Amino acid sequence: MSQSRSRSGLEPQNQRPLRLFVTGGTGVLGRALGSVAAEAGHELVMPTHDELDLFDSAAVVDAVDDVDAVMHLATRIRPAEQLSDPDAWQENDRLRAEASRILVDAAIADGATVYVQPTVTFVYPSDRSVSEDTPVHDAPPILRSALAAEQQAERFARDGGRGVVLRFGLLDGPGTGNDAPRTEFGASLHLADAGHALILALSLPSGVYNVCRDGERVSNERFTQAVGWHPQH
Repeated sequence: MSQSRSRSGLEPQNQRPLRLFVTGGTGVLGRALGSVAAEAGHELVMPTHDELDLFDSAAVVDAVDDVDAVMHLATRIRPAEQLSDPDAWQENDRLRAEASRILVDAAIADGATVYVQPTVTFVYPSDRSVSEDTPVHDAPPILRSALAAEQQAERFARDGGRGVVLRFGLLDGPGTGNDAPRTEFGASLHLADAGHALILALSLPSGVYNVCRDGERVSNERFTQAVGWHPQH
């Protein structure tokens, strides 16, 4: 592990190529991130499910070696018809809650500068316009693990790194199951813009940021002002 890296302050993504440890690299978010990261010159460490058990603490510590950032994209999203079945979401819950804790432990041990955790805007109340300052109460069971994952990013920040949470709108685009924006959910985002947002997150201060299209019920103002960019699709 390099001892010369500072874990404080901003480190703009265009300052130098970064070494990124990424889970979920074969999923839709991982593939979207991969093309943008390659264009930016970043080095990606993307172990597959067969190569790394994210619930094996010792193996994860060994795998997270001399990286600048850890990005936890791995999920196990179930079909819409299983939304009301908590048992169907157990693996997704473990990936968000348990695996995020293990990854943050490894990122802290390695001295990584940034930890990025995407979650979802569905955690907000659905009956009004909302922003990051809107309290989140009584999240449905299948979303509680998303909040647990956010808490791990906050723990990383308390340890001195930058913990960044991106609450994504409902994704659309290739591989998402949505060919067009689903505006009835209050926040939407094209997959290509999600990949770009993940790279931009590497330069953000710690905190929670909504990432979605302009003009929707969920405000994206904090993110767009911080990075000077708006979703393009």
